[in-house]
Amino acid sequence: MKRRFGALMAEEGLEYGERTHTYNSRLAQELAVWGDEAGVTDALHDALFRAYFVEARNLALTDVVVDVAATVGLDAAEARQAMEERRYRSIVDAHWERARNMGVTGVPTFVADGYAVVGAQPYEAMEGLMSQVGVHKLS
Repeated sequence: MKRRFGALMAEEGLEYGERTHTYNSRLAQELAVWGDEAGVTDALHDALFRAYFVEARNLALTDVVVDVAATVGLDAAEARQAMEERRYRSIVDAHWERARNMGVTGVPTFVADGYAVVGAQPYEAMEGLMSQVGVHKLS
C-alpha cells in the first residue's frame, strides 16, 4: 500500500515522506472543523497533510496539532484550549456517524448521488462516477 501510494504521489509531483507509523488523526479532524469556521480550510488541510504524510508527525499529539494550527495563522493558545476541551468532538462524531450511515469504508471516499468511489483512484474512476450521476464531461 505504501509503495502504491508513494507512486501515485510521485506521478502527481507531490511529496511523500517515509512514514513508519500510522497515527490517530482524531485531533486533526477536530482542528479541521475549527479551520473551516475560521476560513483557513485549504491551508489547514494542506498543512495537516504535509505534517502527516511528508514529515511523519504524530497528529494524535496536542503539541503537534497546535503547531500545525499556528502555521496557518490560527492562534496557538486558542488551538490548545480547543483541543484540550475537545470543543469540536461532537461535530466530528456527527461526521463519522453520517459516513457510517452512507457506507463509507475508507478514505478518501467520493460520493455523488448515492454512488461512491473509495480510495485513491485514477482520474478515469472519477469520470466513471460523474457519468453514473449524469455529468458527461469534467473540465
